[in-house]
Amino acid sequence: MFALSSNTYATKSEHYADLVEQARSLISGEPDLIANAANFSALVFHSLPRMNWAGFYLYDGKELVVGPFQGKPACIRIAIGAGVCGTAAQTRQTQVVQDVSQFSGHIPCDSTSKSEIVVPLVRTDGTLLGVWDCDSFVTERFDDEDRQGMEALCRAFMAHANG
Repeated sequence: MFALSSNTYATKSEHYADLVEQARSLISGEPDLIANAANFSALVFHSLPRMNWAGFYLYDGKELVVGPFQGKPACIRIAIGAGVCGTAAQTRQTQVVQDVSQFSGHIPCDSTSKSEIVVPLVRTDGTLLGVWDCDSFVTERFDDEDRQGMEALCRAFMAHANG
């Protein structure tokens, strides 16, 4: 069983499906990207177990700049192509890293982070908004179900961010 506070789910996919609906409801009707990103970060961070960071890096046209997040202070700027976040931004592919110590070029913003998942956020016109980044203090925290769930959450976020 996968549990979240008072809710219990039979599978991770059910939990993510519920989170997607909560995210849609949370950001519906609010036009401000930063406000929505802040609430989205809080929702995910407090809804998934074994997380130590969840948040956004937004693309400013040159590099990724830390945006709304939950967790310890983070790296402020990340070059495109650098680390897990920069790789996701450059390749436009979700990065699932079971052990960050094995990822060449990993940027250790928080030494307690052991695994990471990063989803690129691409607008419908093909431009990069940024990335959604989640870290865990345990290795092998994120798997393919998490990838699918995080990508579904990001699609819900981007549907609203795209207008």
